[in-house]
Amino acid sequence: MIETKNVVKRFDGVAALDGLTMEVPDGAVYGLVGPNGAGKSTLLRHVTGVCRQDSGQVLVGGEPVYENVAAKARIASIPDELYTFLSASTRDMRDFFKGFYPTFDQKRYEALKDVFSSIDERLPIRRLSKGMQKQAAFWLALCCRPDLLVLDEPVDGLDPVMRRQVWSLMLQDAAERGMTVLVSSHNLRELEDVCDHVGILSKGRLLLERSLADLQGDIVKMQVVFQQRDLPELPPDLKVLHVSQVGRIHTLIVRGSADEVTNRLAVYAPILMDALPLTLEEIFIYELGGEDYAVRDIVL
Repeated sequence: MIETKNVVKRFDGVAALDGLTMEVPDGAVYGLVGPNGAGKSTLLRHVTGVCRQDSGQVLVGGEPVYENVAAKARIASIPDELYTFLSASTRDMRDFFKGFYPTFDQKRYEALKDVFSSIDERLPIRRLSKGMQKQAAFWLALCCRPDLLVLDEPVDGLDPVMRRQVWSLMLQDAAERGMTVLVSSHNLRELEDVCDHVGILSKGRLLLERSLADLQGDIVKMQVVFQQRDLPELPPDLKVLHVSQVGRIHTLIVRGSADEVTNRLAVYAPILMDALPLTLEEIFIYELGGEDYAVRDIVL
């Protein structure tokens, strides 16, 4: 659905995107994560056709998206900072969206009134609370029936019940219609629950891009107690990313599958050994630890 090839974008000589190449499959729920200033929002503006790259290609459905009306008609977007006309109500924006999206579904708009029942669709959206403005944005975006939904910090301001509601609606569309979702968020715990693909962005480049299952299967947390108190000398080809110790328990973050690492450490005859999967947040921290990021000394 989305393909970027060697995309470069500079602002005042500073590269916000630095040769970025990424691929988001059709029907994927793709989580884009990275530190502040990594280029996430800039990338989303290119995917939605708001910005034009200095070089490289940004394709949606195989077509360049910038100034391409047909391509943009397949995309709905909810940015971090919402924009509506000054006095526009949810109804007014509904009528506005109908003019841009041939797929706008009036029946779904009526059906979703029960989900977003706290919103008075006659009031100007700017008079609503931040959370209710976000609800109105989801209400309208989902009624557009897009092939691609692009979200930047999408559920900020929503209460836990509404978060669950909107994620459920989006995942239902992804499952039933094959809608692709590209979401950027700092809430990695939430992304871990909903995403099937993840890309980690740093300094305008993609550090890695994999399915979440593959990503979690390629790095493991080992908690080990050896016969001696100190950590034995481990083989140099064992890719240990981080080591910490509390009492006699050594915690090792190791690149490799749980079975492979367990077999490698078994030769030291440990008293206790347990392999634990890493959360997406932990993977994010340890992957960026090699990028001179400030979290390299964090112990989880």
